[in-house]
Amino acid sequence: MKKIRVLVVDDSALVRSLLAEIINRQKDMECVGTANDPLIAREMIRELNPDVITLDIEMPRMDGIDFLGRLMRLRPMPVVMISTLTERGAEVTMKALELGAVDFVAKPRIGVADGLSELSTQIVEKVRIAAAAHIKRAVAVAPFTATAAGAPATARAPVVSIGRVSTEKLICIGASTGGTEAIKEILTRLPADSPGIVITQHMPAGFTTSFAARLNSLCQITVQEAVNGERILPGHAYIAPGGKQFRVDRSGANYVAVVEDGELVNRHKPSVEVLFKSAASVVGRNAFGVMLTGMGNDGAKAMREMKDAGSYNFVQDEASCIVFGMPREAILHGAADEVLPLTAIAPALIAKLSSATDRYRV
Repeated sequence: MKKIRVLVVDDSALVRSLLAEIINRQKDMECVGTANDPLIAREMIRELNPDVITLDIEMPRMDGIDFLGRLMRLRPMPVVMISTLTERGAEVTMKALELGAVDFVAKPRIGVADGLSELSTQIVEKVRIAAAAHIKRAVAVAPFTATAAGAPATARAPVVSIGRVSTEKLICIGASTGGTEAIKEILTRLPADSPGIVITQHMPAGFTTSFAARLNSLCQITVQEAVNGERILPGHAYIAPGGKQFRVDRSGANYVAVVEDGELVNRHKPSVEVLFKSAASVVGRNAFGVMLTGMGNDGAKAMREMKDAGSYNFVQDEASCIVFGMPREAILHGAADEVLPLTAIAPALIAKLSSATDRYRV
């Protein structure tokens, strides 16, 4: 069996040792080398040709973000970021995902040895996913600036208005690995008069605040973390807070967000299954489902329940996915009405919403 060859890049000797030990305990992977800064890592990549890199952010001589940007432009390859769980760490991690990192692991600030040991299952799972991911060459992106909600960080791209749409409509999006950029691709193409949008992206606590703020700075719609009991409004997107379950419910004529500390579902919290199942029950034929890139089968069964309840569902195609697991499962469950490249999903949504039959059907 061919093993996954991993290069560990971290300025901490302890972390390098721990990660190497975790990786080498796996039958299907091996740590082929460690580097304490990106300049050394650059030479080791040329020499060792690893399948996956684990990359720290704060390092001497060149930080991980600068190195990642250069790497993804010149020699795209799977990278899993090791990010400290702080406010700044969360902001910079969003930038790393934007630059092309497949995923990240939230490294504890204190008790690193025990913390990484507890995270060992997550680390090796993400390395395996990264090894199988479809990696694309990075393109130039706008400078990252953490902003307050509503403060524009970059110019907003013009998008076509939908026109009057029933307030009963709701767009429901699920994603996992590779989903942060896929969600951005869709939301930045939607106009301010879009229906309400609810989103579950697999992400731990502490990172969704920065994710929502970044999207809010780029979109014509308002993007925020979901708050329990809050009314879901047109022209707004609500992202499931990391580490919480998120579903929709009704209060009279309005949709409301329900955010709660529920059990893991399909090993996830938040879980796409929870959100989509609530949409099948509460929204029915007024829902539009969107399944994006991600590993596993979370949400596939519930997306079929949405379709059976009358929703119209879009699924991202294999060629444009970083990982085709969740979309594949949705297709196998018969949940897809259309299977489209990522860049075609927002235009297809707008066209469907703009059609006369959908505009007035409630």
